[in-house]
Amino acid sequence: MTAINPISKRVMCLAISSLFVLILEGCASFSQDGGFNSVSATARERLSKDVTWVRSEADQDTITTHVAELLSKPLNVDNAVQLALLNNRGLQATFSELAISESDLVQAGLLPNPSFTMLRASQPGIAGREFKIEQAITFNLFSLATMPQASAIERRRFEQTQRMVSLEMLRLASEARKAYYNAVAADESVRYARQVRQAAEASAELARRMAQVGNFNKLQQAQEQGFYADATLGLARAEQVAVSNRERLTRLLGLWSQQTQFILPERLPDLPQAPNELPNIEQMAMNQRLDVQAARLQTEAQAKNLGLTKTTRFINVLEFGPTRVLEGTNDAGYNKGYEVSFELPLFDWGTAKVAKAEAIYMQSVNIAAQTAINARSEVRAAYQGYRSSYDIARHYRDEIVPLKKRISEENQLRYNGMLIGVFDLLADARTQITSVNSSIEALRDFWLAQADLEMALIGKPTLTQPQGGMAASNAE
Repeated sequence: MTAINPISKRVMCLAISSLFVLILEGCASFSQDGGFNSVSATARERLSKDVTWVRSEADQDTITTHVAELLSKPLNVDNAVQLALLNNRGLQATFSELAISESDLVQAGLLPNPSFTMLRASQPGIAGREFKIEQAITFNLFSLATMPQASAIERRRFEQTQRMVSLEMLRLASEARKAYYNAVAADESVRYARQVRQAAEASAELARRMAQVGNFNKLQQAQEQGFYADATLGLARAEQVAVSNRERLTRLLGLWSQQTQFILPERLPDLPQAPNELPNIEQMAMNQRLDVQAARLQTEAQAKNLGLTKTTRFINVLEFGPTRVLEGTNDAGYNKGYEVSFELPLFDWGTAKVAKAEAIYMQSVNIAAQTAINARSEVRAAYQGYRSSYDIARHYRDEIVPLKKRISEENQLRYNGMLIGVFDLLADARTQITSVNSSIEALRDFWLAQADLEMALIGKPTLTQPQGGMAASNAE
């Protein structure tokens, strides 16, 4: 403890007063929206959809009413995406990351509480019992000095969290859109599989009757029975795929068991007249992708953090505050002064802490670079898949399906003229139905590829892997 003169006392009072002013001005507070306005703005700009962060019963009641309205009519793809954004509980859990990150931001803007220390000791003396009492209130001045830099770091982390939450919201919208197309296509495939089985059943029954009267040999009958067995198995598998796709869509929409009887359209949307031309697609991705922006912010935050680490490598604690000391009897009076405490860098010179910060910074630099490389590759692959899927679907629409239809019409005329038999006509019908089913799959793949492309322009997509030409031919 050090005694102070009147001038030093006034200086100390002025310093303490200034400290309290800084405390009052520097107190951080929570925002009204919790950082959610940027997320909702992203939903409106990128998806033309609304999102709601459920933080009250009124919010939940509003969502419940909206969900019931959307489920009361057949779902189109836009309503399915809107349902997922409003009703998916996983997305609501992701929104809580905003509150967690903002809490860290507010905490970084608050000074630590002052410390109060007191020592009391006594012993018998000549004039009575003698005391030694020390009382001090200290403030962490070093935290005050580094608070702006620490707050800037947390501000960047909060902005990064906003982008990552927005990216998760956009990813959910993309997955819901793809699940919708898969579910609609699966239902349509089930209907065509039923037609195949009906044709096979009629063919097998006719073969059985003709074999009974001796007009059909056992090999031909077995072939028709085999086709009927394969068609039955194909229908069972198609129904299994349809149930699986519908349940995935149900999970993404966040629907309970009593809400699963939603109505889907009978067919996929028509193929657009022309594909989108995107010559500068890589630059668009670099400007728009939220994961690239988040990686860049992470690198900037680590750079700031490295500067703070180098600043604080020697002194971690610097506390200052008024103190008073009584020595002697109770009426001896207090000696007033101030107390300063700080760590002495005798053993820990901060080398390890700075090395760790530098390693983390270089790690974030490489992650940001790899994110940009992946983004360029992903958007190229997504666009190539989009164009290829469009060409394939258009080929089915303009060439294969019309050709199969013309062949079927010609065979019908030949059958009417008794130039071909009934089994030839049934075989042709099976071929036509199979080609139409392949056309459905090609159209589904186009819409999936378009969803991947849209996601690749704003974040990391889950690219749908195309089937090889031989695999597709064998399937047909």
